[in-house]
Amino acid sequence: MGWEVKGVVDWSVQDVREWLIYSGLGHLAHAVCTENLIDGQALLMLKEEDLRRHPLILPTLGDIKHLIYRVNSLRAGVNITDQREKISLGLTKSTSFQSEPGDCSTSDSESEVSSTHNMNGSGHYSNASSSFPMNGGVPLLPLCSTCSMHLRSARYNRSTRLEPERWKTALAMLYGLCVSWLTAVTMTVVHDRVPDMEKYPPLPDLLLDNIPHISWAFEMAEITGMTLLVIWFLVLVFHKHRFILARRFFSIAGTIFLLRCVTMLITSLSVPGVHLDCKPAPYGTWAKRLHAAYIIWSGGGMSIQGVRTCGDYIFSGHTVSLTLLNFFITEYTSRNIYFLHTFTWVCNCFGIFFILAAHEHYSIDVFIAFYITSRLFLYYHTLVNNRALFKSHQSFDAKRTWFYFPLFSFFEQNIDGRVPNEFELPLTSQDICTVVSRFSHKFAAFSERRTPKASNQQLKRDKSKSKMK
Repeated sequence: MGWEVKGVVDWSVQDVREWLIYSGLGHLAHAVCTENLIDGQALLMLKEEDLRRHPLILPTLGDIKHLIYRVNSLRAGVNITDQREKISLGLTKSTSFQSEPGDCSTSDSESEVSSTHNMNGSGHYSNASSSFPMNGGVPLLPLCSTCSMHLRSARYNRSTRLEPERWKTALAMLYGLCVSWLTAVTMTVVHDRVPDMEKYPPLPDLLLDNIPHISWAFEMAEITGMTLLVIWFLVLVFHKHRFILARRFFSIAGTIFLLRCVTMLITSLSVPGVHLDCKPAPYGTWAKRLHAAYIIWSGGGMSIQGVRTCGDYIFSGHTVSLTLLNFFITEYTSRNIYFLHTFTWVCNCFGIFFILAAHEHYSIDVFIAFYITSRLFLYYHTLVNNRALFKSHQSFDAKRTWFYFPLFSFFEQNIDGRVPNEFELPLTSQDICTVVSRFSHKFAAFSERRTPKASNQQLKRDKSKSKMK
């Protein structure tokens, strides 16, 4: 059959007739092809309302639905690179505004599979008299009553592309590791510049002056952070889109700690507590400095790992870690897990309290750390969850985002909505079987290569023995 080897756009009326017969809709061939001369291009532009109205007027609902189903399948398989032709055929699929500002026309693809939806009192869609366009099965709500521009409903504001892009995750991890090393080196520099405690006593602080010093509080803050880290690691391992989450975590954390390097270098505050034994530590050579930086870096900057630093006050890295872990856990787990979310917030708040109770940071350090971390997290996710509000490479907002947030624009280039919280096992039984089978094949091939060598060596030994005899 000729239609099988042609593109749908190139089908003739006879090709459409043969396709209908092949699809089990041959009884519609007379109405569609003989009477209305529908070829491939016209077939792709068919909408359900065309089948109901004159001149087609198909009388059977089943025929209408089956034909629309087949036509939609054809649309999904069409590969057209010419954007102008795609627009002409109504095949454009956009998650952004469906028309330019001031243009109150919608593309055919928006209404090609529209069904009657209405929002009931509970916030769900139900059949009603009003009809909303559909975008990949997602209902589009009207932006205004006089214009037919549409937005995706916030309830269905999920990304249409969720590719893992592991290489971007690797780059984000490398970025985070480089920033962590730079932070460790910066901490050795600011330790050299820590003000003399006798000349510069602790500054007045509203909270520290009224909270008694608790010697074990800082270790408790780090244990709280480790608890949140374990929870986040479990979420990351079992989340279906773990590579996207890891990429976001490393990029946001790296950016915040990079900013912390700058603030630590700019201003050196006096030591916040008289119990701290902080003195300038001149390392002499860069080899000694880098060795000290490695100790800080390998210990994660935690006192429970034997790391002791001074001068790194503006702003609190421990508060950044606690807040960032809390926000990521609550963002990427179900809203119904109230116990988990309450627990992480309690850990976050108590961790901050322990930092202040240990008198390891001024209150302003903790406040700035919480504010910057929470704002950057919220700004990042607000941008990525609402990228459907502007066209990726055409609007002014997109260009401005590329300028001010280049890392965000790079890592989230192919994400256009919210990442759903879906969980799965990191390795299925099929994956394990595949790994085992590959290993067994490689082991068998290796054994086959070794067997001829062993037999040849045995033959040589036998020959040498025979000669000696």
